[in-house]
Amino acid sequence: MEKSKCKICRRLGVKLFLRSERCLSQKCAMVRKPYPPGPKAKKRKKILSEYGKDLREKQKLKNWYNLEEKQFRNYVKEILKARGRIADAGVSLVQTLESRLDNVIFRLGFAPSRRSARQMVSHRHFKINNKITNIPGYLVKKGDIISIHPSSFKKPNFQKLPSALKKYNPPSWLSLDIEKMEGKVIDEPNIEEAVPPAELSTIFEFYSK
Repeated sequence: MEKSKCKICRRLGVKLFLRSERCLSQKCAMVRKPYPPGPKAKKRKKILSEYGKDLREKQKLKNWYNLEEKQFRNYVKEILKARGRIADAGVSLVQTLESRLDNVIFRLGFAPSRRSARQMVSHRHFKINNKITNIPGYLVKKGDIISIHPSSFKKPNFQKLPSALKKYNPPSWLSLDIEKMEGKVIDEPNIEEAVPPAELSTIFEFYSK
């Protein structure tokens, strides 16, 4: 299962940080084998069609945010419906994905990856405005306070957080209080800080076909 995540990065040709700490080490598959998986992939140069290019960009962003195809497609379709009412569809899509609770948990440094964050949320480790929320796709808004459930501090991973977060700086649209071990949404997500690994316009072209 973990190795299959490395194959996703190699196939798409970009590091998506799907295995948290390993992705930052020399053991990362994109460092050791920076070419598509397969016995002849190292020698083979595949020319993609326009459809293939659009598909690849879509796959990059979908996997970056750890989403299933149906979830991702629904987000894009909603943006497409509202296209006449928004200035930039790409920015709107990224802001929506960045506002997901599992992404916010990751951005606050409470989890090593979005995949881990999703699992933690599902296991009811977090509260929003003092109410337990177990929906990874919950969209936070300005003013929301995200805190860790008191009982979760008994878990080894949460016990290590205070020391691990001492030198961590979250994105500018989030504030982090290490003493209280809680975060707050203070603005809309900043797309420049999000640094999405895909060409956003091609994603809308893919779903418009």
